[in-house]
Amino acid sequence: MSLIPFFVGIVFIGIHFLANVLLPSERIKRMKWFSFSGGLAVSYIFIYLLPTLHQEQAAIEEPYRRLTMESEIYFIGLIGVVVFLGIQIMIRQKNYVSHTSSFWSAITFYALYNALVSYTVLSFEVSGIQAIFYCFAIGLHFIAVAQDMWREFPEEYNKYGRYVLAIGIVVGWILALTTDFRPLVKSIIFAFVAGAMIFTVFKHELPGEKQIHFPTFALAVILYSVLTMSLKFFFEW
Repeated sequence: MSLIPFFVGIVFIGIHFLANVLLPSERIKRMKWFSFSGGLAVSYIFIYLLPTLHQEQAAIEEPYRRLTMESEIYFIGLIGVVVFLGIQIMIRQKNYVSHTSSFWSAITFYALYNALVSYTVLSFEVSGIQAIFYCFAIGLHFIAVAQDMWREFPEEYNKYGRYVLAIGIVVGWILALTTDFRPLVKSIIFAFVAGAMIFTVFKHELPGEKQIHFPTFALAVILYSVLTMSLKFFFEW
């Protein structure tokens, strides 16, 4: 069995334990970091995530294929966006729920999200440099999500949150290594996670006009896009 899934899982877990110390404290360096991370995330969506959704739609097999209209997988992704947005709104209705309830609702939801992302990344048959390359983008995504939780609930995150999020990673990790869902089920999970990830990237990871360091953002987009497309071309990913 490849050691790549174990390495990736450990890195994902470590990210959540170190979320409060991974980013630089200086404003300019922090701005550049988020700009670089946002550029990578946007590039990942357009260069990998959306083309993979297309592949998953095209790969639907009989007897389900005769029922498809070339948009069902994309519709599942749209459901992921809507569900994620709706839950985010409910979690942040602080006029109606206590701070503690808001934290536990958010951390439970993000733990489930982590489990789905971890399962999706580790269950697809990628290995070697391809797995490391794609998981680098997911790792930065996890850093942004964990940082967002830590900034909103610093004490609760350090005391409970990082452990709960790490458990989510482990659950998805174990599920990927021990469970073999049918291809259609895996495609549906991937599409739902893709929709949630697209929402998260554009809502939380893409800096606003006043916070973005555009040269760093553009550099990240160019570098990741060129590298990904080159590796796809030469290694037929």
